[in-house]
Amino acid sequence: MEFDTVGWLVTAVAILLTGISKSGLGGALGGLAVPLMSLWISPRDAVAVVLPILVAMDLVGIRAWRGHASWPDLRRLVPAASLGIVIGTLTFGVLPDRVVKGVVGLIAVAFTLDRMLRRASSGASRAAAAGSPGPWAWLWGAVSGFTSTLSHAGGPPLLVYLLGRGLPRQNFVATSVYFFAVINAAKLPFYVGLGLFSRDTLIVSAILLPLVPLGVWLGMRLLARIPERPFYLFATATLGLAGVKLLWDALA
Repeated sequence: MEFDTVGWLVTAVAILLTGISKSGLGGALGGLAVPLMSLWISPRDAVAVVLPILVAMDLVGIRAWRGHASWPDLRRLVPAASLGIVIGTLTFGVLPDRVVKGVVGLIAVAFTLDRMLRRASSGASRAAAAGSPGPWAWLWGAVSGFTSTLSHAGGPPLLVYLLGRGLPRQNFVATSVYFFAVINAAKLPFYVGLGLFSRDTLIVSAILLPLVPLGVWLGMRLLARIPERPFYLFATATLGLAGVKLLWDALA
């Protein structure tokens, strides 16, 4: 498992953006790191490297957002996400690297298109989710658990649900932080069972770990200071391009 200089730089930026997203934008771009890292290493190695970093981010985030999460929403979302994790684990365990790379690329492209189209459909989605949150929580919670297991890309499905709930900004971000703290911890034994962790992946995780507090701190600062739209446009475009490249590699 090797990175060149560009690979290390891109990975570091992706980890920082993940921390910023998780602590300031509700985790919508948490799936950015895996597709970018998968341009250099196996998707299985990429998810194994990122998971310990995400758990560390969650621990920092919980301390920062303590007391602001919406517990009724979490009680609906977490059981559904657990089901998604199980399904994602079964999928991950039987697919070869090339297929996993294609799935990760497809997820990245699909979520990029979703973000581009969301502006037109957000009103209807918000009204539907606000009217009956239970079924929507089970749907988007399960999808979030599934995509989070495959590529740590659980943010966009969760965002669909939380945007529909109309929560205040602090409650929105805190609920996302607590949700991912639970499901990322839940994924650890499944990843161990799949044999994803290795000495090399843990070393890379340790090297990148110092970026965690910086990313979380930047996210909290940016939440109050910088408009979301420019950040979303840049990171969404990057995610889409990485997804296209992964699909190309899978089909080549």
